[in-house]
Amino acid sequence: MPHYHRLGEIPHKRHTQFRKPDGSLYSEQLFSTEGFSNDYSLLYHCHPPTRIIATDEPVSVAPEIAEERMLKHRCFEGFSIAPATDYLASRVPVLVNNDCHIVLAAPQESMQGYFFKNADADEVIFVHEGSGVLHTMYGELPFAYGDYLVVPRGTIYRIEFAGPDNRLFIVESFSPVRYPKRYHSKYGQLLEHAPYCERDIRPPHRLHTIDETGDFLVKTKKKGMLYGLHYAHHPFDVVGWDGCCYPFAFSIHDFEPITGRVHQPPPVHQTFEAHNFVICSFVPRMYDYHPQGIPAPYNHSNIDSDELLYYVDGDFMSRKHVTRGMLTLHPSGIPHGPHPGTVEKSIGQKETRELAVMVDTFHPLMLTRQALSIENPGYAMSWAEG
Repeated sequence: MPHYHRLGEIPHKRHTQFRKPDGSLYSEQLFSTEGFSNDYSLLYHCHPPTRIIATDEPVSVAPEIAEERMLKHRCFEGFSIAPATDYLASRVPVLVNNDCHIVLAAPQESMQGYFFKNADADEVIFVHEGSGVLHTMYGELPFAYGDYLVVPRGTIYRIEFAGPDNRLFIVESFSPVRYPKRYHSKYGQLLEHAPYCERDIRPPHRLHTIDETGDFLVKTKKKGMLYGLHYAHHPFDVVGWDGCCYPFAFSIHDFEPITGRVHQPPPVHQTFEAHNFVICSFVPRMYDYHPQGIPAPYNHSNIDSDELLYYVDGDFMSRKHVTRGMLTLHPSGIPHGPHPGTVEKSIGQKETRELAVMVDTFHPLMLTRQALSIENPGYAMSWAEG
């Protein structure tokens, strides 16, 4: 999905001899999330990336489904998820289906003593609080508040946080995460009407080749199990790479809102797409400028999709009692819209300072045990007020 990029030293032709100063060969690896039929990168390792020297007994990390079927609006306090020291231990799945998992995390420390690889899913890690560096075999990706980190499945990474106060909203996608089709040309360039362009996409930089021998633990997630795979060489022993499949960062603050004379529908906020769901960004923007326009969104029927909204910061004119980190779920099958009184209140307002991430899924989401523990009761009845 990203544009072509290269870092470090690579041979003139792919799949040809590329030798170290001592005359031995570097080890070439083709990396793709869709076999040989779509975007890929070629990486050149000091050692073969296949040398497993030990394995640990796997442990289950599968979500615990508490409620599989429902037809009422729900609300959850995301910041009620307790912080945890370890990054993987801090990841709490709250809403899931066969296309994606919605995960909240509040890690307090950088990843220590291991690396992580999600062999099942691309990851979109939205940074709500905190900053740091995402280290991968492709190089470094510094991140801060408001960044989306898009990590292709199978990428080995380690996160270094700058401090203990971190809040992450994570979408695990069981299909590749891409730019929306309508945003790019048939050759892949982002078009003029897209709300962001290639200049806004931050690829990895500062490739550090770590040529070390030892015992390197890569905790690997596959089919709801976490496997401990021990490798003989540091996974970041790459001297160079090129291609179009790699992790990247994109800031929600670089999303340019699309506005109009009357209220624009939710697809104008779309940021990424995957199979059976989309991710949207709601950012500060000017309201509609028709002289009789109504800035508040109109009631709309959720017939074919669940709408999940994660509130980041700012004021939300269509909702009452919003808190940072709150999630609202409006399931398919029933309409939803602004809270009572907010439509009239919105008239005459010129702009909004809201910041939110929305995930629309075309198959219903299921609630986990942890989701029920942070639920705000009574949300479904909040439209009956007044």
